[in-house]
Amino acid sequence: MKKKIAILFGGQSTEHEVSRVSATSVLKNIDQTKYDIYPIGITKEGLWFEYTGKLDNIESGEWEKDEYFKIPDGQKIIFNKEVDVVFPVLHGSFGEDGTIQGMCKISNIPCVGPGVMSSAICMDKIYTKFLLEKFNVKQADYVVINAHEYKENKDIIIDKIDKKLGYDVFIKPSNGGSSVGITKAHNKSELILGVEEALKYDRKVLVEEAINAREIEVAILGNDYPKASIPGEVIPAKEFYDYEAKYNSEASKLLIPASLSDDKLQKVKEEAIRIYKILDCAGMARVDFLVDKETEDVYLNEVNTIPGFTKISMYPKMWQATGKTYVDLIDELIELAINRNNR
Repeated sequence: MKKKIAILFGGQSTEHEVSRVSATSVLKNIDQTKYDIYPIGITKEGLWFEYTGKLDNIESGEWEKDEYFKIPDGQKIIFNKEVDVVFPVLHGSFGEDGTIQGMCKISNIPCVGPGVMSSAICMDKIYTKFLLEKFNVKQADYVVINAHEYKENKDIIIDKIDKKLGYDVFIKPSNGGSSVGITKAHNKSELILGVEEALKYDRKVLVEEAINAREIEVAILGNDYPKASIPGEVIPAKEFYDYEAKYNSEASKLLIPASLSDDKLQKVKEEAIRIYKILDCAGMARVDFLVDKETEDVYLNEVNTIPGFTKISMYPKMWQATGKTYVDLIDELIELAINRNNR
């Protein structure tokens, strides 16, 4: 008997569009001889619908306009299909942050990827830093900004960053992905603009020292005995790998394997697995590092618990380079979710 798989896409986060592209890739590659597939779209307004139209309409956003998309009396549908596994291809808030994972846990439905706690911590860049500091994971120096404190003590906070970190610095919303709301500041005026931009997306902002580094990524797969892929390297088209460089620029390059010595590649893989275990991840994650161009010191950048699955995304590409096809990757993620839930 075929397993019933619900694939969730869209969502209410700033990464809605990227989610649609990732989900389309998953839907085109999943083995339909093994599974009954239920694509479940979530609009930016939070409406849930089962979608049975053309897959390309999901990627383009036209899925909400075609004949298969019906709004029953304008009411919100809560997903209630009887399914064996939920595969949330939902990047960002309300999908990657433990909310969907909690819904599945309450419903006793296996969910692809890490659980509630792990998802919530990894989504929050600041709390990821707080936790991993206790395990001596090397990270860039940083300052945390809270919106209410910034409003009351803007000059004091800016001066603190000025003295502690200097320039250049990166400014990031604590919760978010796809580099949405992230800027790089080379001076105080750019810092102020960057903080105010990040505060549009989150009430907490992370300001980090900018390391002159290469961006190295590792795909992790597994539950109790996770495995690491061949590491890859991102060569951004712009000064850093922002949203435009990730999704709209053909000049950005992905190098697999990363151009590091065998010893350094092994060290990066081992550190990625160690971080994955500390954060109690399961199923999958992509662990991103910064490798200093001069010293080759390895710094954690961030952990993504629902990495991109688009045709240009590093997570499936790194596994393909390691010898695992996209189809087999999806199969294994589904089995990992079932095994984790059964335990």
